Amino acid sequence: MIELKNLTLQRGSKLLLEQANLTIPPGKRIGLIGRNGSGKSSLFALIKGEIAQDSGDIVLPPHWKTASVAQETPALDTSALDYVLQGDKELQAFQTALKEAEAQNDGMKQAECHAKLEEIDAYTAPARAAKLLSGLGFAQEEHGRPVKSFSGGWRMRLNLAQALMCRADLLLLDEPTNHLDLETVLWLENHLSSLHCTQIIISHDRDFLNAATTQTVELSGRKLTLYGGNYDFYQSERARRLAQQQAAYAKQQAHIKHLQSFIDRFKAKATKAVQAQSRMKALDRLERIAPAHLDSGFSFRFDTPEHLPNPLLKLEKADLGYNGETILRGISLSLESGARYGLLGVNGSGKSTFIKTLAGSLPLIAGGIVRAEKLNIGYFAQHQLDTLRPDQSPLWHIQTLSPEAKEQDIRNFLGGFNFTGDAALQNTAPFSGGEKARLALAMLVWQKPNLLLLDEPTNHLDLDMRHALTLALQSFQGALITVSHDRSLLEATTDSFLLIEEGRLKTFDGDLEDYRRYRLARENAAASPAASAQNQNRKDSKRLEAQIRQEKAKRGKPLQQKIDQAEKEIAALSEIQTACEAFLVQENAYNEENKGKLQQTLSQLAQTKVKLGQMEENWLAWQEELESILLAVEEELRGISE
Repeated sequence: MIELKNLTLQRGSKLLLEQANLTIPPGKRIGLIGRNGSGKSSLFALIKGEIAQDSGDIVLPPHWKTASVAQETPALDTSALDYVLQGDKELQAFQTALKEAEAQNDGMKQAECHAKLEEIDAYTAPARAAKLLSGLGFAQEEHGRPVKSFSGGWRMRLNLAQALMCRADLLLLDEPTNHLDLETVLWLENHLSSLHCTQIIISHDRDFLNAATTQTVELSGRKLTLYGGNYDFYQSERARRLAQQQAAYAKQQAHIKHLQSFIDRFKAKATKAVQAQSRMKALDRLERIAPAHLDSGFSFRFDTPEHLPNPLLKLEKADLGYNGETILRGISLSLESGARYGLLGVNGSGKSTFIKTLAGSLPLIAGGIVRAEKLNIGYFAQHQLDTLRPDQSPLWHIQTLSPEAKEQDIRNFLGGFNFTGDAALQNTAPFSGGEKARLALAMLVWQKPNLLLLDEPTNHLDLDMRHALTLALQSFQGALITVSHDRSLLEATTDSFLLIEEGRLKTFDGDLEDYRRYRLARENAAASPAASAQNQNRKDSKRLEAQIRQEKAKRGKPLQQKIDQAEKEIAALSEIQTACEAFLVQENAYNEENKGKLQQTLSQLAQTKVKLGQMEENWLAWQEELESILLAVEEELRGISE
């Protein structure tokens, strides 16, 4: 179990968490959400022990192993497969110890190391690492390539595979779908759901969160709020809570106004001074309710293009590729004004090559391309973030596009992308990836394109900005082709899909759920030669899993009953504590006529806190005991089956 108690965290001059509390039971898959800059990554650093809190406590089980994705990958000669295997620290430690024992000719130590390696299933580790690499889009022949030969995006995939290789108790994933294509995201969802560990995932991909998480934690207003479901559940529950909060806020403001009015009227009168002082104390003790805020900082739209020629662009039996290598052959496409396509295809199929060719970044290898005279392309690709001038401001970047534009008009425009006030004048050097992506999008919108070519436009964007972009694209009147792993964006902004497969471009009839089924069918067909053996293995595995579940339920039942009863008692004691504290903040609680009830409430509150603390300690101890029993059952039955 992870516990954050009255936690305060500050980075520089920015207060990220203030007296925050959170409890995460083991085995849960948590989606951690919040606006860019709210402190999500800092909370990860705190959990990993990389930084320290300013006050409060963070409690993790001492025996837990934590895994996370490294943000940097050195240019190593190590092969991709060996690099992933390094994620299993225990495996590495026992293999090193075995080599030392062999060098010292220590037979006893060698036997111990072999036993440990057998215990952690070390001899299947290369196969498991290869499976992770394949799932993340690496071809079999790439498993032996050195790490330094891969590009930055593929190195991030290697880091993700390395983190998944660790047999962790706690897995921390910060934007794991960045640098992944749609097919790989679908694989990752399934893989994460099969892991038996606590997971905390930062992501701005709502479909991924819905599929991969069971609970949601919102970091907002320097507090942490736990919701008992995935992102869709969070949205509906948050709307209800905000409505209640706004009503409570309005009611409290009326109460504060009444108290202040009494104080202002009577604090100078001797006959009312005591009552006025009492109300001043009540006002000081009052825990203030914050007003509910639903407004996003983003509001922009694409202006109507000045020209809408038809067709905008036409490919005629074109061969596409780069460096003399043909990737796509015989491509014909007439791109009409108003067309809205989502572009599908597995990683490496040629999606980016296709987009770059349409944008004019790559020349045709063969065939023809006809562009309308008034064609105005808005092209968004990840490398554009690197073309921003670090020593210049958002205002300067727009002024370079339109030197004649008025500064106030530009500042008003940038405000829609949340570059308000001095933010519009700051250099981009310290900007986060999200801020740079917003500026790149702002520059694209400013140019009033009639054809949008978007290659993963949502990387680095938070949920609010993704929503604003979706709304803007829905009203865009030109043509649109989008490559994205964000299914919500694709479904909301495109009318049909193009599929690149085996070097060809064709129309895909169906929606994204149809495409998911299509990909699964293709993968199953590719694996058909070994299907019968795999089916038998799956049956045996399912039979063993069922047996393990039954035995766990049987042996863990007495402790589970204690835990369930403790949770009921904790809930009841928490209600008593809340009721006591609610009475103590009332203005009349300290009147003479309530003196007896006040003493009784204070005594009851003290006793309740003691009982609650003891019960929580019991709950934690029983949970750890239950984990040990369940782990023993797992090891025993899997050992028998082998």
